[in-house]
Amino acid sequence: MYADTETIRRILEDSGDTWAVVGLSDNRSRAAYGVAEVLQRFGKRVVPVHPKAERVHGEEGYASLADIPFPVDVVDVFVNSDLAGAVADEAVAAGAKAVWFQLGVVDEEAYERTRAAGLDMVMDRCPAIEIPRLG
Repeated sequence: MYADTETIRRILEDSGDTWAVVGLSDNRSRAAYGVAEVLQRFGKRVVPVHPKAERVHGEEGYASLADIPFPVDVVDVFVNSDLAGAVADEAVAAGAKAVWFQLGVVDEEAYERTRAAGLDMVMDRCPAIEIPRLG
């Protein structure tokens, strides 16, 4: 319901190549680290967003979406569901084109707000799984 194939394809192919990955740190054991690697392999610029603002995968990190000094196309969210809605609202405020909530990240009210603001959104899916699936 929150991840139809056409929306997934549109986000991956048409929404742009700059992805802010919220929750991405240099911790190699975290899912965000591996997913960010996959996104880079498929031509996406990955911008780490984490309170530590660490450089990850060769990209400068930022403490928040508001700190990023250039446009972001997609906001990929690796935070707990109870924090995800605020990140979606920040993505709307930042002018992103789409929001992607990772596997296990679900906030139906945030989904409705984000869609009402005109952004594409996917919830409870992983781009590292969807990219190869779509070919």
